Amino acid sequence: MVTAAQIEATLRERLAPEQLEVQDDSHLHAGHAGAREGRHFTVRVVSGRFHGLSRVARHRLVYDALGPLVPQGIHALAIQARAPDEAD
Repeated sequence: MVTAAQIEATLRERLAPEQLEVQDDSHLHAGHAGAREGRHFTVRVVSGRFHGLSRVARHRLVYDALGPLVPQGIHALAIQARAPDEAD
């Protein structure tokens, strides 16, 4: 099964984020039918790569970066993707 550390390393390499948090939420979905298919994660990422992109395009970049990891056990991914000038 894929880990939060693997997701974090991949996103750091592919998106060069200024801020990155990867949270494993799998424990919140215990007993859920999809939990058998993989783990649930929340990703909060701030990267200059997102500047000028729509929300859909930002999510596509994250999914493209993580593509090889998805079949290794990512069932669900909640994404918060922001450009540096939008960060909290």
